[in-house]
Order: sequence, then structure tokens, then C-alpha cells
Amino acid sequence: MNPTLTALIVFGCVFGGTLLGMCLRAVTPVHHLSEDSKDVINLGIGLIATLTALVLGLVIATAKSSYDSQELSVKHIAAKFLLLDRELAQYGPETREARDLIRRSLAHKLNEIWPEESKPETDTAKTPPITEGIQERISQLAPRSETQRGLQSRALQVTSDILETRWFVLGALGRSVPLPFLVVVVFWLTIIFGSFGLLAPRNATVVVVLFVCALSVAGAICLILEMDQPFTGLMKISSAPLRYTLAHLGQ
Repeated sequence: MNPTLTALIVFGCVFGGTLLGMCLRAVTPVHHLSEDSKDVINLGIGLIATLTALVLGLVIATAKSSYDSQELSVKHIAAKFLLLDRELAQYGPETREARDLIRRSLAHKLNEIWPEESKPETDTAKTPPITEGIQERISQLAPRSETQRGLQSRALQVTSDILETRWFVLGALGRSVPLPFLVVVVFWLTIIFGSFGLLAPRNATVVVVLFVCALSVAGAICLILEMDQPFTGLMKISSAPLRYTLAHLGQ
């Protein structure tokens, strides 16, 4: 779902509802727009506006929760990669191959997710390194002391945590904002703005104000959808934690 395209569709529906309401005002019998009728219309629109606010709040909370969860997962993976590198460094020089694979795996992911921030020399792997291969190499180590055995065990546990978090991130990709929610909210907003057009006087000031309001609503929907896609678009999660880890691997 393209946030910009969706926002344009939302704007078209909402402002289109305003223009439709203005057109209906011109053909609606005068007695249908009496003060009593307007009171009833305002009560109905007030109810819809309240429902819209509640659903919008729920949608925003869902998108923000998903964004925060993904951001926390990235920080968690960065910390675990750095911890894994330290554990292997303490084990001994025989872990050099596994540590190099960690660095190449992390560099590849950075280039894949944040290509606009990556340097050409960062991607040293001709083929994408497989994170599972790190665990396999650690399992193949032959510890010669209790200290090395403990380091191997902890390294395997950290690797399992990284894989678990990675699958959690992959499983959470996709829309956290249900499409039916969005459709219903846009429908309600169209009705609300249609009532504005029906009840408001037809002049340039009113049209401009409603235009700006419709644009603001579309912008809010766009931001919600951008937040629902944490690894693409304008509100992409920062790569700083992973870049910090990459800079300190092998030290």
C-alpha cells in the first residue's frame, strides 16, 4: 500500500464529499435545511465524528506500537551482534571465520535495508551471508577448556536470540493497520465533510478552509501509513544502532 497514493485517494474522497455536499445544497428544498433539520444533522455528524476519532486513535496506536516494536527489535539485534562478537573474541583466534561472517552478514543487511546510506566498499560479500551459518560455525568449534565451553554455549544462545528476533521482525512486516478500518474511517470522513458542504455557505473562504482540512486529514492518513512501514518510506527506522555495531565489530 503506497502511503502517498492512498493519501491522494483519501483527499479525493473527502474533498469530493465536500463538493458533493455543496452541490446537494443547491438542489435541496429550503425546508429540508431548517434549523430543526440542521440540529438533527449536526447531532448525527457529531456521533460519526466521535466514532471516527476513536477509530483513528486506535489506528494510530496500532501503527505506533508496530513501529516502536520494530525499532526496538533493530536495537536488540544490534546489541546481540556486538555481544556475540565479544564472546567469540574471548573464545580465541579460531573464531575469526565466524566473526568475519558476522561482520559480512551485518554489512549486507545494512546495504539491503538502507542502500541510500551505504558505502560501496561496505558490502564485502559477493553472495548474501546466511545468519544460520554463524550458528553452524560456532557449533563446530571444539572447546579445550571449561571457559571456552561456556563461551561457546553463551554464543550459541546469543545466536538463537538473534535468529528469533530476526524472524519476529520478518513476521511483523506487512500492514498492522487493517484495510477495513481505513476504508470505514475514510467513508465516515467523507460523510462528515459532505455535511460541511451541505450546511456551509458557498463562498471562496469556506471552500479554501475545507480544502485545507481535507488536505490535513489526507496528510494524517499518509503519516499513519508511513509509520506502518518502518523499513521503507519517509519514516524509516534509523540504521544508527546497526552501524555503531558494525563499526565496533572485530575490535
